[in-house]
Amino acid sequence: MSDFPIHSVLARCAAAVKDKAPAAMFGLRDEGYDSLYEQLISSLLSVRTYDETSTVVSRRLFATARTPEQMVKLDREQLIRLISEATFAPAKADQILTISQTIVDDYGGKTPEDYDKLVAFKGVGPKVASLALGVALNYPIIAVDIHVHRITNRWGYVATANPNKTRDALAGKLPKDLWVEINRVLVPFGKHVCTGSRPRCEICPVVDDCAQVGVRDRRYAG
Repeated sequence: MSDFPIHSVLARCAAAVKDKAPAAMFGLRDEGYDSLYEQLISSLLSVRTYDETSTVVSRRLFATARTPEQMVKLDREQLIRLISEATFAPAKADQILTISQTIVDDYGGKTPEDYDKLVAFKGVGPKVASLALGVALNYPIIAVDIHVHRITNRWGYVATANPNKTRDALAGKLPKDLWVEINRVLVPFGKHVCTGSRPRCEICPVVDDCAQVGVRDRRYAG
């Protein structure tokens, strides 16, 4: 779809979900948890955890510790209790403590503003690093989760087999001013309109631009 009106499509998607809860990392940023460190830890906590849960867990954790220096003063069991609702809480607690100690020891307490250095931390994959950099610093990088992957393929804007390939395909064609915006918009849009099963095509503001790739069972009004 070389002539796909991506700016207009994303603007209409954003308008359709303007009254819905924002994607977790963007919501936390708007609440003031906007440092790269906070975004990195929140993104790590969000892995395989619902946004609604990871947001609550992040707020609770940051009420106790918001910097690497503060985090390493927590003992492991206290940290596990603080993040207990997150999936794999014990493993994530270990990762958070190790990451925080490394930032203190190797980077003077300043989280490195570098993708390669972030993904070198245990537990930090491409999506976590990309979200943290994009949301905290507006760094021009694309974070692809299941919603971005599903919707852009459903539109026919890309044709890829997995989120990593979607990220690479989008990097080759998505205008750079939308690299962070696409995640902010499509996470809530994917939850409330372009859902994984039975998408709500009857209320979709971009249905006329959508190739509906793979859509077999739509939800209808009433």
